[in-house]
Amino acid sequence: MIKVEHLGKHFGRVKAVDDISFDVNEHENMVLLGTSGCGKTTTLKMLNRLIEPTHGKIFINNKNILEQQPEILRRGIGYVLQNNGLFPHYTVGENIAIVPQLLNWGKKQTEHRVSELMEKLHLDKSYLSAYPNELSGGQQQRVGLARALVADPPVLLMDEPFGALDNVTKAKIHAEFKALDELKKKTIIMVTHDVQEAFELGDRICLMDAGKIVQQGTPTELLFKPKNKFVKDFLNEQRLQLEFKAIKPPPPPEGGAFELRGVLLPADVSLWWLIEQLKFSEGETISIVDDKHKKVGALGFDDLMAVFYQYKKKQAHE
Repeated sequence: MIKVEHLGKHFGRVKAVDDISFDVNEHENMVLLGTSGCGKTTTLKMLNRLIEPTHGKIFINNKNILEQQPEILRRGIGYVLQNNGLFPHYTVGENIAIVPQLLNWGKKQTEHRVSELMEKLHLDKSYLSAYPNELSGGQQQRVGLARALVADPPVLLMDEPFGALDNVTKAKIHAEFKALDELKKKTIIMVTHDVQEAFELGDRICLMDAGKIVQQGTPTELLFKPKNKFVKDFLNEQRLQLEFKAIKPPPPPEGGAFELRGVLLPADVSLWWLIEQLKFSEGETISIVDDKHKKVGALGFDDLMAVFYQYKKKQAHE
């Protein structure tokens, strides 16, 4: 869906992005991870031409974006900022409806889509007439996400989208993010400096340093097959928690899911996520159900820990 070839951006003698290449598959979430100044945000902004590259090529859906008008390109790409980027003098409804207006949607079509996203993002419709400064940080971030999704773009760029939120709000929005059906149909590139966030939300990760990609791969590949000392040291301080987030339990039967207290949970979740669901309920188990919602098994805390130790043992022998 996205192909980047030998991309670079120079500011005078400074190589902010230094000859990087990567691909992003359709419906995949690629995370650009690194410390401040590593080039990740500059890379993201070149993908919608907020910054023009010094050299290199970028293809989205097999089309060279440097041959398109930037304004037209951006209408097909959702963009979410850390500080949400909402216009303070526009109401919530007006903020979300900006792109449909640019695309000349009819009033009914716009209202229907805005209402649909408000419901999916757990925003009460009474907020439509409110202004951004009347909302909490988490609510503002949901509105920013709704605005990026409203025209149903195939590609979504997210620049530190949850960076301004407190840990409790961030954890809640992470859970909503993983469960939101709208996002499962998108190809996403997300920038973050938060290692835990990258491992929780990313299908693959590009770890960057000094304008270069040091290693790209799945969270488990970075953890258990680090390319060099930089990668190992970058992850080492949080290693145990990252391992729990990178390792996944055996999946339910095809079409099945996990179930807890009558609520279906995503099938593609980490050990950490399932353990989090059980931590307040001693002795409770998570049901494994088939495509007809019939229980075919169960996982308790001890079972989840057993999966973790089996995986670690397997890695030690490879």
